[in-house]
Formats: sequence, C-alpha cells, structure tokens
Amino acid sequence: MRVENRGDLSRIRVLLVDDHAVVRTGLAAFLFAFDDLEMVGEAADGEEAVRLCEQLHPDVVLMDMIMPRMDGATATRLIRERSPQSQVLVLTSFKEDALVQNALRAGAIGYLLKNVSSEELIHAVRAAHQGRLTLAPEATQSLMHTVTHPAVPVAGNALTERERAVLHLMVRGVGNDVIANDLIISRSTVKFHVSNILSKLHATNRTAAVAIALQHQLVPQ
Repeated sequence: MRVENRGDLSRIRVLLVDDHAVVRTGLAAFLFAFDDLEMVGEAADGEEAVRLCEQLHPDVVLMDMIMPRMDGATATRLIRERSPQSQVLVLTSFKEDALVQNALRAGAIGYLLKNVSSEELIHAVRAAHQGRLTLAPEATQSLMHTVTHPAVPVAGNALTERERAVLHLMVRGVGNDVIANDLIISRSTVKFHVSNILSKLHATNRTAAVAIALQHQLVPQ
C-alpha cells in the first residue's frame, strides 16, 4: 500500500489498483505528468482498494480486474456501495465478455484495455470524474456480442468438489504449482482438473474460466 497527498483539492484524485507493482509505478509516473491529476494512493488487490477508498475518498479509481484476494468486479461493487463519490474506471489486459459485463454491472464508469494510448487514458480519467462512460472498442464489441449471441448454459453444477476447489484457487490468480501444493496433489492432476473445468464451463482458457466463475458465482469470494 502506498498513500500520497499533495493537498491540492482542485486536482482529480486518483487511486491505482493493480497487483503488478511495475504497472502501478508506470501509471503513477503518467499521472504525475498532468497538472490536473493527483495520485493519492495505490493498492495491490481489491480488498486493499476498498479499504483505501473509504479512507482517501478518491475521485477516480483505476481498477484492474484479475487480482488475488478480491477481483476487480467485486471491489468495484463494494466501492460503489461504500464510497459512491468514487468513480471506478477499469484498466485491464482482459477483454472477455463476462469480465466486461461484471465490471459494468458492478458500477464501473468505463472499461479500457492496457494497450490504450496515453491520450485516451487521460481523456477517460477526466470523463470518469465528470460521470461520463468510456469504453474500449473491444469492450463495446464484447457487449454487442453478448446481445447477439446468448451465452451457452454454464454447467457449474457438473463440477466435482475437487474441481470447485481448483477453480477457487484459479480465481485467486495462483498457478498450477501453488494449486498442487495447497491441495496436496500432483501438478499433472491439477492440469487434468483444469482441463475438465474448461470443458464443463465451455471456456477456451483459464482467464475465460475465471470470468465465467465470477459471473455465475460458482465459487465463494
């Protein structure tokens, strides 16, 4: 956790939320270059973000989606409930349909990908502060795809107890080695369970499986 306060109330006060320190460092340097922006703090996961929002009351929260302990959609929902003055702008690497839907349903004011240009990002931060929605083209396309292609029913009830345990750890963002250690099973067994999970959830990869699990609340948060 890092907290800064330069005390200029005329600036847009921004909280950075990302589990990668190098991303937070880069964003902090980016924000510092603009006179109307002020970074007031940074968090490495959703739980910390919710706590800092209640403490710092930022104007805009730049929120990643897939993080340990608490994902971005859950954090967004809690922030909007507990700190409604803070707008949440998603900035992530993931464009899966379920993640976009979850973020917007949770109350995010925008959804951007990390390949966004600096001009687009600064415009989105300012727009978020004014309560205006900003969506990456990929996010707009995702929403259109959801409307025109109804989702295949999720076979969450077909998951075994062990598969649910593996999926729960996948949602927390840990790799196969950690899953194997936590569940006291072999790495090959983890791969077998992950393969079954992807098949049963109609997911093309781990990220999609996590998104589906979060959307349909298949594992406890």
